[in-house]
Amino acid sequence: MNEENEIKIDEVSVDDATPNNTTETEQSDIKTEQLLTQLSELNDKYLRLAAELENTRRRAALDAESRARNRAISISEKILPVMDAINAALKHTPDDTGIQSMARAMESAFEQIGIKKIETIGQSLNPTQHNAIQVVDTPDATPNTIVDEMQAGYTLGDTILRTAMVIVAK
Repeated sequence: MNEENEIKIDEVSVDDATPNNTTETEQSDIKTEQLLTQLSELNDKYLRLAAELENTRRRAALDAESRARNRAISISEKILPVMDAINAALKHTPDDTGIQSMARAMESAFEQIGIKKIETIGQSLNPTQHNAIQVVDTPDATPNTIVDEMQAGYTLGDTILRTAMVIVAK
């Protein structure tokens, strides 16, 4: 019986166990590398999705801002004829307190909205802001200077709602 035990001991030796342990260690290292690779891929995918989500949010905010600005421009352009009518009434009857009151109310509303009147008389002609409809010979004005305004022009921020129709010195 001792021989059998010795044989069994010879069969199961420390040398025989070492390669098995190395194989298990190698397998463990391979699994660890696979898991680290998978973790890296998932982390990269997460970062890409987070960046895509942030870009989508930013685009949505810009789109909403653009739509709001376009609505404001559209409404502002529809209000300009009302201001033109008030200005025409003021030219016709400048002492009418009711018309003066309406003009002040509209100017206040324009200011709150951000609509600004384009400066004209005494300014040099700027084709982006002024539309010269007539050129007159004026001895006391320098050439290309606006001498009269036929219709006011307005801006909303940096957007020109309407150019001013002006008369320019020759």
